[in-house]
Amino acid sequence: MPHAHVSETETTELAIEVTTEGIEDQTIDETQEDETVPELQPSSSSPQESADKAADEPAPAQKSPLAKFKDFNLPDALLKAVDDLGFEFCTPIQAQSLAITLEGHDVTGKAQTGTGKTAAFLATIINDLVNNPLQDERYVGEPRALIIAPTRELVMQIAADAHLLCKYTDLKIATLVGGIDYQKQQRGLDNEIVDIVAATPGRLLDFVRNKNIDLSMIELLVIDEADRMLDMGFIPQVRQVLSSTSRKECRQTMLFSATFTNDIMELADRWAVNPIKIEVEPEKVATDNVDQKVYMVTTDQKYALLYNLVVSEEGERVIVFTNRRDQARRLADNLHRNNVKVGLLTGEISQPQRVKTLEAFKNDTIQVLVATDVAGRGLHIDDITHVVNFTLPEEAEDYVHRIGRTGRAGALGTSVSFACEDDSFKVPEIEETIGMKLPCVYPPEELLLKPPSFSRESKFKQEKKHGGNRGGQGSGRPRKRY
Repeated sequence: MPHAHVSETETTELAIEVTTEGIEDQTIDETQEDETVPELQPSSSSPQESADKAADEPAPAQKSPLAKFKDFNLPDALLKAVDDLGFEFCTPIQAQSLAITLEGHDVTGKAQTGTGKTAAFLATIINDLVNNPLQDERYVGEPRALIIAPTRELVMQIAADAHLLCKYTDLKIATLVGGIDYQKQQRGLDNEIVDIVAATPGRLLDFVRNKNIDLSMIELLVIDEADRMLDMGFIPQVRQVLSSTSRKECRQTMLFSATFTNDIMELADRWAVNPIKIEVEPEKVATDNVDQKVYMVTTDQKYALLYNLVVSEEGERVIVFTNRRDQARRLADNLHRNNVKVGLLTGEISQPQRVKTLEAFKNDTIQVLVATDVAGRGLHIDDITHVVNFTLPEEAEDYVHRIGRTGRAGALGTSVSFACEDDSFKVPEIEETIGMKLPCVYPPEELLLKPPSFSRESKFKQEKKHGGNRGGQGSGRPRKRY
């Protein structure tokens, strides 16, 4: 099936206005002066011819300082769902993507968390599937759209957003992630026709190898946070998965990344057809509405500083990031023993417990969430007052994603980073990434007061690891027909 004629819309993240959209040399850069949005006219040529033409000349544009979802001729069912969510205007990444994907082109988008990219690709998928229903007989385990993301939390958030946007359609969504019973997920695929699958690479590959899912009918493919998957070593798994999908000429491919490295661009060229680049400046995402500061401390002073920040009047809802899960577990345990309502979110926590912890954090049952970077992307929680970098991240880009958890939806937030003798050398690289100098100061004496003695028993002990659910969880079998 050639590239489908598609479009898109918005979900849980709303920006204020579209700055500039111009397509030049296959790249849209919102730093250009003119505010333009390419016209949304149906193409008279074939989708592939349109894609080839787009590589040679800019797409037509029209003046539009503020793009609305209703301007993009989206299905009524999708617009009604968007209206229910209270959204009217597109974020820059959404407006720029819509103008391209409506014409059936592949895209490579550079955007940080919090820019609305999830809604951009979900709306593209929903638009295409609603406007192009299949008349042929369908089988279970044969989705039409596939979304691959690096972490369980991000996949589950994408699926939750998809359910909201599919509210008035008949589209069915399935989620395939590790840490949840394989057989239960398999039953979800077997019990009904599924249109959209959101998955992590490892668990999806399990289903492919066991022949419990057929990806040969995929019409739309999304690879989200490709840079993160590259860093986490998932690209070989993604390659194996994509070898089971339809040829790139027969699907629409959307790849999103926080960075445009040579490796990412090589992957985009390999997996997509003449992808048009879209760029949204990371600096704006990093600094808007977030008061950032760095406290210069010794390693021994860090816990006292954290405790006093958490129990201060300002620390209403706090996420604390560390680089290692053993450190996260120890911090969470110490805070618990100091009578702080705290939760732990790391890669070793079981998926049901992760979901329970996130719900408790959202509902204010717990005040502090201690996490590794597994939670740095894909979390959508309102009213987070503070993000604390107990240890500075190894990669400067992760700093952007961490502090993006606060200062969302127009609210003000605070980011506090602890820089000690072990990681203060990372500050200049972070400053270069976000395009600003960070105030590096010594904390007030009252924030370094010794915490009280522990008054509760330990809670966050290391969980015993059991045999995983991966591999050997079933074999291929005839699929039900509908």
